[in-house]
Amino acid sequence: MQTDIDPRNLIGRKAFDLHGTKLGTVDEVYLDDATGVPEWAAIRTGLFSRDAFVPLEPSELVAGTLRVPFERGLIRDAPDFGVGRHLSPEQELQLYHHYGLNIAAPGSGTPPDRDFGRIAGTAEEQRPSDDG
Repeated sequence: MQTDIDPRNLIGRKAFDLHGTKLGTVDEVYLDDATGVPEWAAIRTGLFSRDAFVPLEPSELVAGTLRVPFERGLIRDAPDFGVGRHLSPEQELQLYHHYGLNIAAPGSGTPPDRDFGRIAGTAEEQRPSDDG
């Protein structure tokens, strides 16, 4: 995913799966606590007003929409942790495993030692105030 995009600009954008099927609308964006890089998006699927977490790393912003390279069924079956709360490292590991993504540090065989999952635009977020 392009990291130069303000993650708050993703909120409200339409999201589509691997086959171009509409998933819903981006409801929240979660940042890595250590790096501030956007890591997860919560997509309001419309199914029982549920949000599904999708990884942003393999996803792309194309023509103003979020393209998620997974099938709709896999996304709908993702663990549901609710939105508006911090994702714990354990919850993120569950999501990484669900999507078959490897988060191990290159060559180490173990997950990186970092904290995960704050929501973009929250008071916890520390950003340089150069955007005027």
